[in-house]
Amino acid sequence: MTEPVIVRFAPSPTGYLHIGGARTAIFNWLYARKTGGKFILRIEDTDLERSTEKAIGGILEGLSWLGLDWDEGPNFQSRFIDAHLETAERLLTSGHAYKCFCTKEELDAKREEARKRKKTYQYDRTCRYLSAEEIAEKEGAGIPFTIRFRVPEGAGAVRFNDVVYGPIEKQYADLDDFVIVRSNGQPLYVLSNAVDDMQDGITHVIRGQDGLANTPKQVLIYEALNVSVPRFAHMSLTLDPQKAKISKRRHGEAVAIHFYRERGFLPWALVNFLVLLGWSPGDSREYFTKPELIQAFSLEGISKTNSVFDIRKDDPRFFTDPKAINMNAHYLRTLPVETILPAVREQMEKAGIWDPAYEKEKAQWFMNTVDLIRARFHTTVDFVELGRAYFSDQFPVDSKALDKNILKYDMLRQWLPEMADRISKIPDFTKPAIEPVLEKVLKKMGVKPGVLMNAVRTAVTGQSKGPGFFDFLLAIGRREVVRRLREATSWFKNV
Repeated sequence: MTEPVIVRFAPSPTGYLHIGGARTAIFNWLYARKTGGKFILRIEDTDLERSTEKAIGGILEGLSWLGLDWDEGPNFQSRFIDAHLETAERLLTSGHAYKCFCTKEELDAKREEARKRKKTYQYDRTCRYLSAEEIAEKEGAGIPFTIRFRVPEGAGAVRFNDVVYGPIEKQYADLDDFVIVRSNGQPLYVLSNAVDDMQDGITHVIRGQDGLANTPKQVLIYEALNVSVPRFAHMSLTLDPQKAKISKRRHGEAVAIHFYRERGFLPWALVNFLVLLGWSPGDSREYFTKPELIQAFSLEGISKTNSVFDIRKDDPRFFTDPKAINMNAHYLRTLPVETILPAVREQMEKAGIWDPAYEKEKAQWFMNTVDLIRARFHTTVDFVELGRAYFSDQFPVDSKALDKNILKYDMLRQWLPEMADRISKIPDFTKPAIEPVLEKVLKKMGVKPGVLMNAVRTAVTGQSKGPGFFDFLLAIGRREVVRRLREATSWFKNV
């Protein structure tokens, strides 16, 4: 019987959830859902000086917003330090580790000597061969010590098979006797991470390629403890356009998940985009429903080639990878409209134009209007910027549209108010009732239909493009249309 798959996402809460971490979480979550396994959330908070409650909250909120539900956790690594130290003691007792009394000054001097000789520094194992009497003497003198793992000597290598990179081998001679516990009694990541994975029964470790350097050391720990080694799948890295690794420190909030939420991304659109950075379904598909992506996902589809995430801080609107923008626009325009309403509401509340009536007596109008205007939008921010005229009487007017569609034609001083008066007098504000009004005014003006229709659109919505002519009029309503057409003449006063 095949053992159930157990994977984990183990972020360090020293900052917000960024796109690199989110991508790792997505791959783990997808594999758990594909196999019917378990997805564990572990918070590796042992760096007490840098870990914060705010960062923990940001990680949990980011994962929840993306729809990455976890089956267990969050488990906090700091609560299991005793287990980490007990494991270190087991390794000492079994002879797989030893106490190192070398001081920082002594080690720094050896590193400097290696640098001067242009050689790679490797710990010379001074304390590996101390006798029991020498160890007791140093301990009795109160000399601080670290605990180092005793890497096997002589010919031989650590071997494991990575799902992405294939067979990997690291010669014992190329490995230091690495520290697993600091002199202050703090376990290091290489030990704590391995112990937690053992306790959680992790079967597959899916993480970034930058974790590959630690893997041979962790395999040695597993083998020394005589436990099963999990399968490893190291994901290729996500780089910026300068081929530098995406990081919080280098790129700031431009790579934060909350940055994309605030700027109008839909969670599934971001998941779909991130999963395609370094993974392929094996065909040309780009857009997936959740069930489709779960079904298509496999570890074998992870690429060895690093992917590039295009960060464009100099672009005030499309600040990020054009593929991400296009992905979001696709979902914004094609998802069932009720699916995107919460995200639209979030932007409207932030902009101060949310009306409680939109979820009560005007709920149907609100849903119909969102459905009407979304066809040209890229993010939910567009609903409160480009689409603000539908929800507020205070809206921006595109200066180019104003010049081209209104101020260019002095005759509109007369005909926009005329259009308003005629619309105010028709018995019903419907397309069949508005059409004759439009035709009569056009006949009197003696201009092409586009002149008047574009002027009305700009006066009423502030934009030069949008839904069909009668559709936007009906959505905004007779009262506002009439008022805005009459007030449009004020723009001529400054010409």
